[in-house]
Amino acid sequence: MAGIKEIRTRIDSVQQTLKITNAMYLISSSKLRKARQQLNNVQPYFTKITSTIADILHHTPEMEHIYFDKRPDVAEHKVGYIVITGDKGLAGAYNHNVLHLAEEQIAKTPNSTLFVIGQVGRVYFAERGMRIDGEFMYAAQDPNIPRARDITELFIKLFRENQLDEVYIVYTEMITPMRLEPKMQKLLPLDIDAFPWSPRPGEDEPYHQTVTYVPSADKVLSQIVPGYVKGVLFGAMVESFCSEQNARMTAMDSSTNNARDMLKELSLRYNRARQAAITQEITEIVGGAQTQKAERPPLRREKPARVVRFLADGSRAQKARNESWN
Repeated sequence: MAGIKEIRTRIDSVQQTLKITNAMYLISSSKLRKARQQLNNVQPYFTKITSTIADILHHTPEMEHIYFDKRPDVAEHKVGYIVITGDKGLAGAYNHNVLHLAEEQIAKTPNSTLFVIGQVGRVYFAERGMRIDGEFMYAAQDPNIPRARDITELFIKLFRENQLDEVYIVYTEMITPMRLEPKMQKLLPLDIDAFPWSPRPGEDEPYHQTVTYVPSADKVLSQIVPGYVKGVLFGAMVESFCSEQNARMTAMDSSTNNARDMLKELSLRYNRARQAAITQEITEIVGGAQTQKAERPPLRREKPARVVRFLADGSRAQKARNESWN
């Protein structure tokens, strides 16, 4: 059994770890709420863009546009993958799952280009000798509209210049707080089926209103599609960030509970060791007292003292008197 000092040191160490895991849980909870609020604030804007694109496609079905250009799948077909991971660990299987999905998809694509958002993904692919064609630092921990816009402009440029024929995002979607799933979503080119059109609410008759786009529907699409792509990318970044924070909350909550259970066990062991030490000390004291008593030499009894008395007539009388000595 470990000594009292070792158990006391272990208890102090576990208590410090418990404070850290509990603090990380609270920080992740705060970041999750902030990111969700940020996404909810811009959601109406991107919803309106999506409905506008659907409306344009519905009224001009014969129109061909570069952002909807499905290029032939040939040997030179170039596919770009944007893999979104975290910048830190301690988030359970969050990073592992999305990296595993990305690795599977890249293995199936002979002519692929890899772009990474997040420090964990960059280190993972670098250790495996995989070429990283682009990396975006400090974007995973702080997803915002300006960064999403800068990344979107780069991929739109690569797509329009035929340097990439398809662009996919590989990220983690938080379906429920207890269910996180890695997901791959097509970013470019856009799919017409992804923009279903429906009549306005409350209208029983088919939608016959004439809509005019100035200067043309093609020009309007050229202006609003980058905003839509930016919204898709921003939504994926926020969704990944929320999934990471939720995974870290779950991991830190589990670690905190394990630390509390460990403290209970260590406290029980500490009390038992302390009780055993006290019992042993009492036993040693009692045993030492008994040994000291057994080894003490017996007391010597002195010879009776002889007392000489003189009688009244002057004669002497002897009398033995026993005295006890302590």
